[in-house]
Formats: sequence, C-alpha cells, structure tokens
Amino acid sequence: MTPEQLTGKTEQHLTELTLDGRTLLLHRKATSAWLALHTKAQQAGFELALASGFRGYERQAAIWNGKFSGQRAMLDNTGEPLDSQTLSDEDKIKAILRWSALPGASRHHWGCDFDVYARNMLPSTVQLQLEPWEYQSGHQQEFYLWLQETLPSLEFFFPYDCDRGGVAAEPWHISYAPISEPALNSLSVALIHSALKQDPILGQQSVLSCLDDIYQTYVTNIGCA
Repeated sequence: MTPEQLTGKTEQHLTELTLDGRTLLLHRKATSAWLALHTKAQQAGFELALASGFRGYERQAAIWNGKFSGQRAMLDNTGEPLDSQTLSDEDKIKAILRWSALPGASRHHWGCDFDVYARNMLPSTVQLQLEPWEYQSGHQQEFYLWLQETLPSLEFFFPYDCDRGGVAAEPWHISYAPISEPALNSLSVALIHSALKQDPILGQQSVLSCLDDIYQTYVTNIGCA
C-alpha cells in the first residue's frame, strides 16, 4: 500500500460493495473475504452488519478534534465521561487513544478493518453503543462467540482482543490479516508524522512529541492473527 493509502489520504485502494441494500467501501482485496463472512453469518442465523468500516484521515481528524476540544465525549478507562477542561494535553491524548485512533494511524484507513454486529440480535428499542458488555454478556454475545470460532478460517482476527494497556478491548473490531498485517508492517512513525504535518490536528505539538510512544503503545500493540 502507498503512504497515502496507509494514512487515509486516498480512497484509490477501495471499492464499493452493496449488500442487503447497503453500500460499503472496502479494500478491493478484502471483498471476497467479506462476502464469505457474510454468507457464513447468514447460514448461522446472523445478519452481519457494519457499524463502521473505512474512515479517511479527514473523518478521523474530525473525531479527534471533536474529542480534544470537548465537543465530543471523552471517556475514561471504564467508559465514563471525562471533563476535558481539567485535563492536560498529554492526558487528553491518552484518553482519546484508548477509544479512538490517531489520524494517520487508524486501521480503518486501510479498508480491511470493520466494526461489526449482528443486526437481528440488536433489540428494536436499543441503539448499538459499541461497548464491550454488549458482546461479552449482552445482546451480541452469541454473535461474538460465533465470530471467535469462525474468523480464523477466513483469515480475520481481533486486533484488540484484550486490553494490553493501549487501545481498550474492542470485541466488535475485526481485521482481514492478509491486508492488515503487511499494512501495519509498512506504517511507520515517519509516515504518521508526515501525514500530521500535512494536515495538523488539535494538540499537534504534544502528539508529535510523544509519537514514538503512541506508535508502540497504541498502533503496534495488538493481538495476532
């Protein structure tokens, strides 16, 4: 993948796929794997749905800036809201990175990582929150157990299968290894730094000063396929 593809600055590596009346953007080489997962889910009685797929740099920056400025909710390690006005820039960065990726370093830039749920397991009166309890003991538990059994045969895995001290556990986030593994190997501190310099974000100076630590703690600190 090119530096622009790795850092979310282009959509040239993506294609549109329409399923169940909905259109998603994904990496061209992930299409067959997604269709296979969709079919297996149907056979098992689950309506595979996408909560979030590809996000470009601009979209990721909007999420980051919204949280850094206090316009979007910033959460602590347990998912409770924080008062951003009481936090230093460094504390804000750590709080945001627990739940949201740094622009230029998001796996969602690549078109092979997906936040998924089973639509038919979501109660009609409930809005999906993408919180661990939904998958570990709530309405998505049966689907999550099925994903754990099924993903390896299709070369998908959970990059955030547990809390390693960086990104919080995300039982909804799946990744297609044949694309994401070489992408992660190609993504470097230098590429992320360049992307941020081209399109600055809030807290830019503080982010750049600890970029090496961010890379080690929040970007490469993941589970394996």
